[in-house]
Amino acid sequence: MTKDDCYQVGHITKTHGVSGELVLYLDVDNAAEYADLESVLLEVKGELIPYFIESIAIVKGSRAIVAFEDIDSMEQAERLINCGAFLPLDELEPITDETRFYFHEIVGFQIVDATEGPLGIVRGVYAMNAQDLIAMDYQEKEVLIPINSDIVRTVDRANKKLNVALPDGLLAIYMEDDAKEKPDDQTDRSPDDTDED
Repeated sequence: MTKDDCYQVGHITKTHGVSGELVLYLDVDNAAEYADLESVLLEVKGELIPYFIESIAIVKGSRAIVAFEDIDSMEQAERLINCGAFLPLDELEPITDETRFYFHEIVGFQIVDATEGPLGIVRGVYAMNAQDLIAMDYQEKEVLIPINSDIVRTVDRANKKLNVALPDGLLAIYMEDDAKEKPDDQTDRSPDDTDED
């Protein structure tokens, strides 16, 4: 199974205690839905490896304390710190609500603004602590769009479109960099710089 067949649910952040338990940060809307996980795929040195769960306890919102089978020392556990945790895509419940979506499913969708019309293609989604962001390719630049209900309105799965209402001036912020850049053929030379000896 490859990463294309999976979605990332989180990553291992640190060890917990001395008997091999680990802290799994769950980057999901509702961590409680994952309280009965039986196994997870961890990305170890670029490969997805299945790990079976002996126990899992959701603590403090998005954190879970996990004990994996055959991981029973701190040394073994430390090797898994920073490993991404994945589950197969076919385990996801399909979303039919047009105002909600999984981050992975909108990659490749066209962004359509209520005012400007079609803009660009979703290249990826950055899950950030403060604000999740959609990365859109627009006129050969990456434009970041905050994900909230005021901006990202609906998803049209049939036509692979994401309908948005961008804040005034958002695109201009990314485009104005062009005006500030110097042409490549200009060089700074002082008046007494010459090619003569």
